[in-house]
Amino acid sequence: MGQHAQHGPLVRAFLTVLALVLAPLPVVAQDCRLALLLALDVSSSVDEAEYVLQRDGMAAALIEPDIVDAILSQGGPVALGVYEWSGRRQSHVVQDWTLLRSEADIAAVAARIAAAERSYSRFPTALGYALGFGATMMRQAPACERRVIDVSGDGITNDGFWPQLAYEHFPFDGITVNGLAVLGADPDVLDHYQFELQHGPGAFVETAQGYEGFRQAMVRKLYREINNQVVGQAARPGHGPG
Repeated sequence: MGQHAQHGPLVRAFLTVLALVLAPLPVVAQDCRLALLLALDVSSSVDEAEYVLQRDGMAAALIEPDIVDAILSQGGPVALGVYEWSGRRQSHVVQDWTLLRSEADIAAVAARIAAAERSYSRFPTALGYALGFGATMMRQAPACERRVIDVSGDGITNDGFWPQLAYEHFPFDGITVNGLAVLGADPDVLDHYQFELQHGPGAFVETAQGYEGFRQAMVRKLYREINNQVVGQAARPGHGPG
């Protein structure tokens, strides 16, 4: 039995649940240039120490001077949302959509992420469901020039439908999905992120050498996403993370 026949009912049931849970709550924005949705892995392969490195690394990356400058220096706000993901129904919003117009806005979001308590810890890796949740949450984002989902994780899909089925059944038109593959726990994670997860115009996969390298990898990734850099495009002279 193929993936489509096997997982079709799961996809349809998940769509119904998400439509009820994520009722439209539009954010009004003027000249929004990027809606960026960050997704953190809280599946069972991520232990507590790794979770803290991931969570705190994301918070620290947002307030790096290069990232603050990238968010604020190009005109038009960036809209940001954050959620954690693991199993089929274990996706949890950490930060609902908010507009980043000032250093205070960015610092407040970073503090909220750093103070978050882990939502789940005992569930498998259901990337298809996580992407479906992200696509549905993206529908509540402000109308922005670009829409990007940024997924971090250390393993391959081992529950539910795979990413390609999510892309077929959920509204991903005009959405780019980038990946941050955390190396070390699963030898297949990079291939899975490169050939199954990344999706849409300009999509790319960044890597971290374990969770110890997560913060710096997230800085590199955010810088590329916010500045809309493509592979081979040079950073502005005197700008960009090292």
